[in-house]
Amino acid sequence: MKFFFAITFSLFASIQISAQNIKVLNSLTREPVFGVAIYNIDKSKSTVTNFLGEASLNAFSNTEIIYFKHLSHVLKEITKRGLGQSNRVYLVSNTEGLGEIVISASKFEQNKRDIPQKIININAEAIQFVNPQTSADLLESTGQVYIQKSQLGGGSPMIRGFSTNRLLITVDGVRMNNAIFRGGNLQNVISIDPFSIQNTEVTLGSGSVIYGSDAIGGVMSFYTQQPQTSLTDSLLFKANTITRYATASDEKTGHLDFNLGYKKWAFLTNISYNDFGDLRMGKHGPTEYLRPEFALATNNGDIIMQNNNPLIQKTTGYQQLNLLQKVHYKAQDNLSFDLGLFYTTTSDYSRYDRLIRYKKGVLRSAEWNYGPQNWFMSNLQITKLSSNSNLYDKIKATIAYQNSQESRMDRDFQSTTRNLRDEAVDAYSFNLDFEKTLALKTRLFYGLEYVYNKVSSHGEEENINTKSIIPTVSRYPNGSSWESAAAYTSIKYKPNLKFVFQSGLRFNYITSHADFSENNQYLNLPFNTSHNEASALTGTAGIRWSPNGILQWKLNASSAFRAPNIDDIGKVFDSEPGSVVVPNNNLKSEYAYGGELGLKLNFNEKFILDLSSYYTYLDNALVRRDFALNGETQIIYDGELSNVQAIQNASKAWIYGFEMGLKLALTNQLKLTSQYSVVGGTEEEDGIEMPVRHAAPNFGNTHLVWAHNNLKLDAFTVYNNELSFYQLAPSEIEKDYIYAKDINGNPYSPSWYTLNFRSQYQVSESTTITASLENITDQRYKTYSSGIAAAGRNFILSLKYSL
Repeated sequence: MKFFFAITFSLFASIQISAQNIKVLNSLTREPVFGVAIYNIDKSKSTVTNFLGEASLNAFSNTEIIYFKHLSHVLKEITKRGLGQSNRVYLVSNTEGLGEIVISASKFEQNKRDIPQKIININAEAIQFVNPQTSADLLESTGQVYIQKSQLGGGSPMIRGFSTNRLLITVDGVRMNNAIFRGGNLQNVISIDPFSIQNTEVTLGSGSVIYGSDAIGGVMSFYTQQPQTSLTDSLLFKANTITRYATASDEKTGHLDFNLGYKKWAFLTNISYNDFGDLRMGKHGPTEYLRPEFALATNNGDIIMQNNNPLIQKTTGYQQLNLLQKVHYKAQDNLSFDLGLFYTTTSDYSRYDRLIRYKKGVLRSAEWNYGPQNWFMSNLQITKLSSNSNLYDKIKATIAYQNSQESRMDRDFQSTTRNLRDEAVDAYSFNLDFEKTLALKTRLFYGLEYVYNKVSSHGEEENINTKSIIPTVSRYPNGSSWESAAAYTSIKYKPNLKFVFQSGLRFNYITSHADFSENNQYLNLPFNTSHNEASALTGTAGIRWSPNGILQWKLNASSAFRAPNIDDIGKVFDSEPGSVVVPNNNLKSEYAYGGELGLKLNFNEKFILDLSSYYTYLDNALVRRDFALNGETQIIYDGELSNVQAIQNASKAWIYGFEMGLKLALTNQLKLTSQYSVVGGTEEEDGIEMPVRHAAPNFGNTHLVWAHNNLKLDAFTVYNNELSFYQLAPSEIEKDYIYAKDINGNPYSPSWYTLNFRSQYQVSESTTITASLENITDQRYKTYSSGIAAAGRNFILSLKYSL
């Protein structure tokens, strides 16, 4: 009888194995992997996983080797018997990126290896492991994007010596840059919720052919999560909840997202809330960074309070809410409609670098706050991925509307006058992008773009005692407009697997109009209106050559431009203590001409060395320089005698740099990676060359990562070289209050490093814990040009639960 039961059980188990249905998942995120090719050694048997990562292994015998192959994952081989009774197969992501697909280079999917330019790709798995506080911190984790912060609610990227309005930000293919993106530090990137990002692509270098104005130094493309449909008639429901806590800022973050998928319709909802307290800086470092005192407004007037803990950067905390709603409709197999609704708002938050300025030994400002930073976007994308048309194989149309709002509130110490200024931009855009295969080896990309921005801006002065409000000069000319129309084309020629040539051209026409009538009662400008027109023809050409399996060469040359926007033409603001910027209606576009050479050495995935060097010449550069208004070089602004300045085409700049990346597989589980960037540059002023403002110090990071089964560990260091007093740009020297002092009492940016440890453990298929200890040695430091000191020793704990 026992023998009979044993035989019966064996037969039952054999049937179970031979009729096995499996589910293929990412080893770290536990997300289903769609499109995995499953086959035997001679490929006589094969199948492909569906959108749920599911497939049947019925066709395969118990003993033959089965291969699991996917472009973005490492090839896996196993037998059915080796699976046992498990119905789960876990694939490891291909972190080397050799099969990665990128979108930003042409608006359509291409293999990353074919792109002559250098593109950094951060996928969902990496984002989850990095566990960033904001999208700015996510960019910083690459080791190739430098981040400046004037306050905790900030994050201004620097890429290859360029920053702010010389870099472009896109969200789901829609440009986020608008008519009031400024040359000063920007924090708009924090409006993008890191929990909603599916992947991020950072193009290093010019992107003007595809994206037009502003894409001089690079393009940061954020692609948010997409709703998933069901392959059956039943509902596909997925949900994730995340909680996160960080000690340095007493951060409390909560996130919820859920997906409702039907056969043709799918809905995705994302909600995130952040509550940040005052940030604590490190214990060991320059004393100039300490916060010994702060101004406090009371019913009896402003007073100076002693800070009980000078490591706490008082009044830096703030709150943020991010909402995302997406709707996907699959009309046909090759035709889909996608609607996205984004909304982000913050509380008021202080501009910390302005709160630490002194005037005659006393803190200058009693308050200096940004009002809520609000961003709303709605975009509709219609995509057709196959067509018999003679004009295109693929077509994508995108219509978008954005509303961006920001405001500023500042008041001098002991003053009864609070200056209030608020701005808003309504931005409308339309993009039409095409892809056409001209021949087996040739693909054509082309498209059209139209963008229109309308700016509203108001200025007021409030008496804090009487609450009376009177109008005053606004930051921008109210009712001004900026619009752009463009056409572009790009061609890709790939005669064989070893060689790829890509080239493109774009023609852009940009016009802006500003009416200064409202502000002229305060400024007495020599003009009432300004009408500015600019046209630009930009191009790019590049090759990728892989003579063998080890070597890969990339060579790229490009031109780029930035047309004057309303911030350049019509802004009125205090640029620095004792200076005021006034409008200038005589501006032209600035142009950049650059080249890049890259070499990658790949020794069988065990050792990879990625080298690149670049050079950019910026002509007719738009910079802030001393100016005369009606013959006067000084005027009264916000009650203070100030030097007059204006944005002018008054400079040239030369930017150059070198980047090195290293990846070493010490064992199958243990890997070493390192990234180092060297940036340099000069600009010309009155025939004299001086350092470029946004050329960051040499910087990099090194990671030692161990991953096995459900556990991943990362010990890493982040480091940054010194910028001496003589290496600082003149505009940075004038902001000496944010810098340390050298032995001669001059401002400089010291070198620094941090030691850090990060871990992630997959408790179960539904639960993941991520824990980090950053800045273990509690260093006190600032990233270059930052007003706020970085976090001291910081313990971060995150818990993710999935349904």
